[in-house]
Amino acid sequence: LFDFEHFALYLQSTCKPIGLVSGRATFVGSDFYKNNEQTLNIFYFLLVTCSVDRLLILWKLTTQCRAYSFEGHAEAVTSVDFSPDGQVLASASHDHTVRLWIPCIYGESSVLKGHTASVRSVSFSHDGCSVVSASNDKLIKVWSVSYQRLLFTLFQHTGWVRCAKFSPDGRLIVSCSEDKSVTIWDTRNKTCVNRFSDYEGFATFVDFNPSGTCIASAGSNNTVKLWDIRTNKLLQHFKVHRAGVNCISFHPSGNYLITASTDGTLKILDLLGERLIYTLHGHKGPVLCVAFSKSGEKFASGGMDTQVLLWKTNFDTLDYEEVFKHNFRRTHIDDPPHLLDIYPRSPHLHDENLNSVEVDPSFDVPDKQTPDPVVINIRPASC
Repeated sequence: LFDFEHFALYLQSTCKPIGLVSGRATFVGSDFYKNNEQTLNIFYFLLVTCSVDRLLILWKLTTQCRAYSFEGHAEAVTSVDFSPDGQVLASASHDHTVRLWIPCIYGESSVLKGHTASVRSVSFSHDGCSVVSASNDKLIKVWSVSYQRLLFTLFQHTGWVRCAKFSPDGRLIVSCSEDKSVTIWDTRNKTCVNRFSDYEGFATFVDFNPSGTCIASAGSNNTVKLWDIRTNKLLQHFKVHRAGVNCISFHPSGNYLITASTDGTLKILDLLGERLIYTLHGHKGPVLCVAFSKSGEKFASGGMDTQVLLWKTNFDTLDYEEVFKHNFRRTHIDDPPHLLDIYPRSPHLHDENLNSVEVDPSFDVPDKQTPDPVVINIRPASC
């Protein structure tokens, strides 16, 4: 159906990549960004990874691949995100801080202090004015990017908070915690407006779909769940992995979801067809992070094997009108863009026995011996 092409691009990090991102432009989730003159004078697509080696690495994805490492955090870096305009990077760390970086040759960053334990997640709002951080101190904090100060704190979780994300319109924040809850917050009133509980395990990652009408959660109990935030109902429930799910990423169309698991595989889920369509092999160990590019043409994955794999899809060549014709359960009971007008209504469990196309790049890629890129160390003047 999609004819995946695996790129012979093995970006070797010095340690285990535990977060990855891509900026604006043609690359994706985790964030890819098409850089301009203000960022290292590179006019190419960039991928940013973070790792337990305490570094951020900015990868220049060209034939002559180069990498730029940024130092600043005192402990492992757990999360990284590009601002929507690609001019600022935000990172979170076990050193209890959030940093804002201008990705330039000076390597300068601003430190946001306020958490009292490891910060597990950081993410920009879609207007780029704020970042939200989630921490083991059980708190969620929202920071001003321009003023580099704390705006407000959200507290109601009773366990470590694993992840927090803004909705596309910035009015809501969704968070997940080891207290086995997924919580939705109103950013104007600074209050909890809804909560979903999962007593089989806890959510490790959570995010809004591109239209903001539903949330998807990745579970420690090997599951992926989609919730309708308007009707507060479970829409879909997938159990297609054999171990915990660490990360998820929506295709920009909202019709597909990619998952990364400790079982060493990536899975592509067709949300319109309620089915698993691809199982992707390539990592030698747990897959910790995955992200689509903004266009949906590519996605990147990072794992405990210290490799970052770059993949290409042909999602955007599909005729979605033809896809819709074959989804007869799609109705117009609610005013669009209600989620029930997009996704099927049955939340029944889809288990790991579902058939899927197996893709193993070890058999498909002629050249997997891409040499390690030149790494340029960028340190702030104070180092």
